[in-house]
Amino acid sequence: MFSNSSSGYGLTAILLHWLSAIVVFGLFGLGFWMVDLTYYSSWYQTAPHIHKSIGLLLLGLILIRLVWKGLSASPNALEHHKTWEKQLAKWAHRLLYMLLLFIIVSGIMISTADGRDIWIFDWFAVPFPNAFIEDQADLAGIVHQYLAYTLITLVVFHALGAIKHHIIDKDNTLTRMLKPVQKQ
Repeated sequence: MFSNSSSGYGLTAILLHWLSAIVVFGLFGLGFWMVDLTYYSSWYQTAPHIHKSIGLLLLGLILIRLVWKGLSASPNALEHHKTWEKQLAKWAHRLLYMLLLFIIVSGIMISTADGRDIWIFDWFAVPFPNAFIEDQADLAGIVHQYLAYTLITLVVFHALGAIKHHIIDKDNTLTRMLKPVQKQ
């Protein structure tokens, strides 16, 4: 139930997937909202603090997912999937992970450009190197923003692909990520 099998995903992979999805959409929404906050807003410092804290926790979650992915069996692609669909899915997943990691790194570069550590919910500080390029916060901010838009676009296509498999192809691509496989 917790482990993947050749026929489907286990509970661990499913929970890690959906938790990541919820966090990514939440961070995107929070980031989109907070960039328009004014200095006089009560959320001016709170929203970025929450965004950074959850972003660093997401980094931990991604690393856990990658370790789990490396240690677990991967379900086989469904037999009727076309070769191009299998390749597209493989590369889309790789790109999703790369975008997530680059977004987080650029966020770290924004937050540490002034030499301060990043606090995770006032629990503890995570030290990072100070700025190492000129205008680091501004440049990393642009990268962070455009990569976030790219990620959300890719996530939407990822979801549309799963819905296409469910509604048009009438296969269990989507349900494999909703219901854990029972070990045989």
